[in-house]
Amino acid sequence: MTFLGMPGAPRGVGQLRQHEPFPKAAASALGDRQLRRNLGHATSTIRAKRAAAVAEVADWEQLRVAGAAIKDEVLAHLDRYLVQLEAQVAARGGTVHWAGDANQANQIVTDLVRATGRTEVVKIKSMATQEIGLNDALAAAGITATETDLAELIVQLGHDTPSHILVPAIHRNRSQIRDIFLREMPDAPPGLTDEPAQLAAAARAHLRRKFLAAQVAISGANFAIAETGTLSVVESEGNGRMCLTLPRTLITVMGIEKILPAWRDLEVFLQLLPRSSTAERMNPYTSMWTGATEGQDFHLVLLDNGRTATLADPAGRAALRCIRCSACLNVCPVYERAGGHAYGSVYPGPIGAVLSPQLTGVADNPDLPFASTLCGACYDVCPVAIDIPAMLVHLRSRVVDDKCARHHGPPPEAAAMRGLAWMMSDPRRWAWALRAGRVGRLLGRRRGRIRHLPGPLAAWTVSRDLPRLPEQTFRDWWRTRRPR
Repeated sequence: MTFLGMPGAPRGVGQLRQHEPFPKAAASALGDRQLRRNLGHATSTIRAKRAAAVAEVADWEQLRVAGAAIKDEVLAHLDRYLVQLEAQVAARGGTVHWAGDANQANQIVTDLVRATGRTEVVKIKSMATQEIGLNDALAAAGITATETDLAELIVQLGHDTPSHILVPAIHRNRSQIRDIFLREMPDAPPGLTDEPAQLAAAARAHLRRKFLAAQVAISGANFAIAETGTLSVVESEGNGRMCLTLPRTLITVMGIEKILPAWRDLEVFLQLLPRSSTAERMNPYTSMWTGATEGQDFHLVLLDNGRTATLADPAGRAALRCIRCSACLNVCPVYERAGGHAYGSVYPGPIGAVLSPQLTGVADNPDLPFASTLCGACYDVCPVAIDIPAMLVHLRSRVVDDKCARHHGPPPEAAAMRGLAWMMSDPRRWAWALRAGRVGRLLGRRRGRIRHLPGPLAAWTVSRDLPRLPEQTFRDWWRTRRPR
């Protein structure tokens, strides 16, 4: 084992950072009516199905508590469990590689593929490989990676990026998918319609050829059992099973937080994950393998990429409990309207708003902790009870502290708040300020609303109006009614 402890995910590689501020990206997404229809229909459908699936389990809250406790045990003793996992995988014929960041992981995987002499690989849906930008790194080395998850294939053929953790192509409708297949898939039937059965059949025929020819596969992992060295992938299409069994070389890239201590812990998570994600009682395909099996050459790449930096923050480390179910996305009013691309990260929605800034450092994703109404719906549905609202408030504080440190003093907002605190700390000063505020009535004299504030305050009225200030302050009104 090598020391990880990297300060954060490196810049210029992977999909963790915003390309433009969230408010600007969200405003653009709000103007796309088709996107909003797609998101509204998909999230409401998944949300209702999940609620029904969860309602069937009488001890759901106890399962949530158990899931959180198991994950916290892992995070508290992560060093020990990582060493145990490495030893168990190696004892069963696998090779473990340690990657401190995205660049190291990409180089390790590229070298492993090159060593096989192959220039094509098939991939199982993997958030970790998207996080590090593995496909781009492989392409730069002359290696073609084919996504085999249907939604990921749609995203790849559309030269797009995922917008949802569970349903990466949630922003696409059937007609758009048909057009992508006809344009980008050489073996698509010329008369392909937008019927789901036809689209699935076209993708199946295209991918079957890839599966049968592939000699190298790259996967992620939902869970890794430290006790036995067993890894697990859960999925709904069967493409994972094909990737895990047919190729002669299997490379798994896994975040270091995906470990579970013992085999029996799967009992909890194989109940929590399917109901929270796909609203199923159990996953259609649950694949498990321990070390090198059936003559395969197996490599496990353990990825840090900012995770130990996240672990170092007691108020933020619970984000590493996340099992990538996407339940929080489907209940979030901000995500439902803005979509995943507005977040600029492979991890969108509420969990992305707390995870991405910690992996990169808050300076590189300063808008995301503010991309929330703090309504608390995400915490209510999280299967491992991550208190995302509290974490968002904590990260907002870190963003402000970071700005103060970089500007060698308080930002304008903090300076204004300090001035307000000084004004409110003295009754006479505050009474004078309230009376002086009557001048603000001039701004709303036409329509009874203040549509545009002057100067630095203008940002507040970009997306909202203010009521016109009253003729009397509360203190003046009370003085006229107070018994003498």
